[in-house]
Amino acid sequence: MKKKLLSIFILIMFIMPDTMVMAEPYQGHIEETVPQEREQRKMFTNEVKKLDEHKEINLTVSQVLAGTTSVEGDEFFAEVSNDVLAGSGVLLPKGTVAHGRIKNIIDPKRMGRDGYIELSFDYLITPDGREIPIDGNMTSKLNPAQSVAQKTGETIAYTAVGGVYGAAAALEVAGLAGAIVSQGYTLAGGAALGGIIALGMSLFRKGKDVLISPGDEIKVKIKSTEEIPVMTFDAVRQEELKYEGLDVEINDIFLEKDPFDNLNTISLDLIIKNNSKTDFSSFDIALVNDLHNSYNPSIFTDYKNSLAMKNIKRGECVSGVLSFSVDNPNREHWLVFYDKRYHKPLAKISIDNAKKDLNITDLAKKGKKKRKV
Repeated sequence: MKKKLLSIFILIMFIMPDTMVMAEPYQGHIEETVPQEREQRKMFTNEVKKLDEHKEINLTVSQVLAGTTSVEGDEFFAEVSNDVLAGSGVLLPKGTVAHGRIKNIIDPKRMGRDGYIELSFDYLITPDGREIPIDGNMTSKLNPAQSVAQKTGETIAYTAVGGVYGAAAALEVAGLAGAIVSQGYTLAGGAALGGIIALGMSLFRKGKDVLISPGDEIKVKIKSTEEIPVMTFDAVRQEELKYEGLDVEINDIFLEKDPFDNLNTISLDLIIKNNSKTDFSSFDIALVNDLHNSYNPSIFTDYKNSLAMKNIKRGECVSGVLSFSVDNPNREHWLVFYDKRYHKPLAKISIDNAKKDLNITDLAKKGKKKRKV
């Protein structure tokens, strides 16, 4: 009997420490959730809103949607290009992912009528992981009045060009003397014939196939019956990396064309105060997007105060413009300063945060800034 009691006592001694150890993390877990709850409350205002069905939302497509390769029912994803504001905060932050499907594809037809595509959207996924059911639709079809006007203009143009070629052909066959003797009837006849031929060509000319490429921005009307909590402006700000002694102030941001006439160059009007322990050159500065694509400063600018190919030494304060030709200006970007030796990021300044501070909602609509000379 004593042996049994001793065995039970020893067994309890072995179990008790494990039980105490198991209890400690549980207590710690409860205590740690308190600051997390405080952070959760900071993310949202006390408002809830619904998506206005009459409000258009800008979305950037992330894949190719083409009438020749896509089929009805194919799913695709797009991203919200700009913060959707509501009340005193942000209803949908930039980067919210929209899930959609191809609803209908209409092939191009005769008389130059272009093909078009119809898209439908069923839910959104916010950057913080919330899934919001929605009802949204988009079509690339022109409205009937605009479409008829465009095609009529093209037909007239084709007819006019055909008339010019017809007149030229008649002049070549009959000669200038023949045109004078016939009081210009040969030219008129040639022009009429050329016009008829060209009109026939325009009637049988097939329209263009629909194509939406990655990076293209589309406008979608979306509505949701769900009430969505409004986020604070601080909650949607991008994370940045500060480097001691380096102070970078972005005074303006503008979108310009590159030497190939593409509107894809982001230019930054900067003031850089370098009181750090590091010298920087333009080779140590890049614009990096959320896909980790890196872009070096462009040297194809005509700014006299361009900072490209310049050194920023310790103790210096410089001001000027840095331009970067990027793949997609609508993506999130950071201005990054690197360590010379290891190419390690020392500072990261969010371009999106700077846009918010400067009240820039759309770079393309902002227009081209007057160049500094």
